[in-house]
Amino acid sequence: MNSSARKWGTFAICLLVSLVPNIDLTALNQAVPHLSADLRPSATQILWIADAYGFALAGLLITMGVVGDRIGHKKLLLVGTAVFAAASAVTAYAPSAESLIAARALLGVAGATLMPSCLSLIRRVFTDPKERTVAIGAFSGVAGLAVGLGPVISGALLDHFWWGSVFLINVPLMAAAFLAGAVVLPESRNPAPGRLDLPSVPLSIIGVIGLVYAVKVAAADGPGEPRVLVSALAGALALAVFLVRQGRLAEPLIDIRLFRRPAFAGAVGTNMIAMFTLVAQSLIFSLFFQLALGWSPLKAGLAGLPGAGGAIIGGAALAPPLITALGRARVVAIGMLVAAAGFTLYLTIGLHTSYWLMLPAMLLGGCGMGMAMTVTADTVLASVPKDRSGAASAISETATELGGALGMAVLGSILTAVYRNVLDLPAGLPAPAASAARDGLGAALQAAAELPGTLGAQVAAAARGAFVDGMHAALACSAGFAALVAVFALVTLRGVPKVISEPEEPELTPVR
Repeated sequence: MNSSARKWGTFAICLLVSLVPNIDLTALNQAVPHLSADLRPSATQILWIADAYGFALAGLLITMGVVGDRIGHKKLLLVGTAVFAAASAVTAYAPSAESLIAARALLGVAGATLMPSCLSLIRRVFTDPKERTVAIGAFSGVAGLAVGLGPVISGALLDHFWWGSVFLINVPLMAAAFLAGAVVLPESRNPAPGRLDLPSVPLSIIGVIGLVYAVKVAAADGPGEPRVLVSALAGALALAVFLVRQGRLAEPLIDIRLFRRPAFAGAVGTNMIAMFTLVAQSLIFSLFFQLALGWSPLKAGLAGLPGAGGAIIGGAALAPPLITALGRARVVAIGMLVAAAGFTLYLTIGLHTSYWLMLPAMLLGGCGMGMAMTVTADTVLASVPKDRSGAASAISETATELGGALGMAVLGSILTAVYRNVLDLPAGLPAPAASAARDGLGAALQAAAELPGTLGAQVAAAARGAFVDGMHAALACSAGFAALVAVFALVTLRGVPKVISEPEEPELTPVR
C-alpha cells in the first residue's frame, strides 16, 4: 500500500472510530426511558448507568495515552475497538441494572484508548502541517456531527426495536474498524519509552475522577453536598501528589515540562475553558427542543445538525487558511468571538421562534467553536514530539472533559437558579405539584400532565417560559465567557508560530 493510500485510509478509520463512541454518548439519553421500564433501575442506578462511561473514560485517558506511546497506538486502538464491540454487545443484552453499569464502565475503559490513539496516528501520517490541520478540523467536526447523529439514529431505532439496539449497532462498526485497521494502520509509538511508573496510574485516575465526580454532584445536588467537598479534596490531593511525583521521576507517566512550552500550555488551557462554553449548545438541543418545544428525539436530533455542520466548515475549511494569514492566536480569538456572536443570537429565541431563525445562531456557534478547537488541538499535537503525541492528546482530552463537566455544572446551575426565581405558578396549585414544578422543566411537565386540564396547561406554560428565561441567562454567560476565552488565547498563544517545527525530544531528567 502506497503512503498516500495508507494516509487517507488511516484517516478514514480514525473517523469511523471517533463516530461510534460519540454516537453512543447521546444514544444512551434516548434509551434511558425504555431500559428503565425493562430493568427497573433505582434512581441511583440510573445515575451510575449514565455516568459510569464518563468516569472510566476521564480517569483512564492519561494512562491510555501513555500506554499507547509505549506499546504502539495501532495495537492499542485495535484492542480498544475489540473491547468496545464486545462491551457494546454486553450492554445491549444486559439482564440487570448492575450488569449494565459494569458494561458501561467497560465501554469507558475501551473509549479511553480510542481518542489518544486516533490523534496520535493522524499526527504520524500527516506530516504536512496544512494537511494535518485540515485533517484535525475534519476529525473534530465529524466527532461533533456524531453527537448530533446520536439522537437521530437512536430515535429511529427505538421506534422499531428494543432499547439494546442503540448499543448493538456499535458492534459491526467497530468490527469493520478493527479489520481495516489491522491491514491499513501504521504503528505509532515511542521507540525508547522507558519504564511505566505504576504508582502514578492510580494517582492520576483518583485525581481526575475525584474532580469530575465533585463537579457532577455539585451540579445535581448543590455545592453544599458533603460528597462534593470529600471528592474534590481527594481528587485535588491525588493530583497534587501525582504532579509532584512526575517532577521527581526520570521516567514520568507524563512529562510536566510540556507545560513549559507556551504553545502546549496555552492550547490545553484554551481548549479546556472553550469547552466550558460549548455545553451551552447541548443545553439548547437536549432540553429546549425536546422539553420546551415538545419535539421528538428524532426531530430534535435532526434540528441540531446544522451546528455540527458549522463546526466542520469552521474547522476543516476556514481554520487552515486563516492560520496562514493571521496566525494561531488570532484564529482562536476570532473563532471564540464568532461563537460568542452565535450564543448571543440565541437570546432572541423563544417558544414561538421559527426554526429557520435559529439557524444563524447554530451555524455561527458551531463554526466559531470548530475554528478555535481545531487550532488548539492541532497546536497541542504539533508542539510535542510525535513519539509523545498520545500522552499529549490524552492530557488535552482530559482537560476538555473537565472543562465540559465544569461548564455543565456552572451553566446548569445558572439556568436552574433563574428558572426557580422567575417561575410564576398559578394560585391553588397543590403543594406536591408545586414542589415538583420547582425541580425543573421535566418534573414540571410531568406534574402538569397529572393536573386538571386548565391548571395543568397553566403550570406547563409557566415552566416553559421560566425555562426560556433560565436558558437565556446561561447563554448570556456563555457568550461573555467565550469573549474572555478570545482574550485568553491572544495572550497565551501570542508568539506561537503559524507553522510549528518538529520539537526535539527532551532529556528525561527529573524536574527539581
